[in-house]
Amino acid sequence: MNTDVMFSSKTDLWSTPQNFFDNLNQEFDFNLDVCALLENSKCEKFYSPDIDGLKQEWGGRVWCNPPYGRGIAEWVKKGFESVQDGTASVCVMLLPARTDTRWFHEYIYKKAEIRFVKGRLKFGNNKNPAPFPSMVVVFKQNKEERGEKI
Repeated sequence: MNTDVMFSSKTDLWSTPQNFFDNLNQEFDFNLDVCALLENSKCEKFYSPDIDGLKQEWGGRVWCNPPYGRGIAEWVKKGFESVQDGTASVCVMLLPARTDTRWFHEYIYKKAEIRFVKGRLKFGNNKNPAPFPSMVVVFKQNKEERGEKI
């Protein structure tokens, strides 16, 4: 794998580390990966770029590690809305920790559970960590599931 491309702005694809996903999957038991390639899909049912996950319904327990480019806001919005409208019971997203962005403040801050990842993830089979911090964002259907008082 060409890490010169992997750690530059020439790619927005960051393959989820398997053990990182496995730990989250134990907690959430995902049934749908909405943004995957055949070679890195995390669930039996997944949407590839040919299918375009943004145009599909996100139902059940959703995993999403979207492309980290300019279109990331669309993925975050879709995750938020899929849970809000009741289509998905939970949507868990692996995202770059960009707390200064509009999408973070519109869809995540005070609306989702945020888990900042300690250290930097090593995406795919890379030996070097990513050049950015990451966070796991959990959208859940109701306030009880988010740990809030009703």
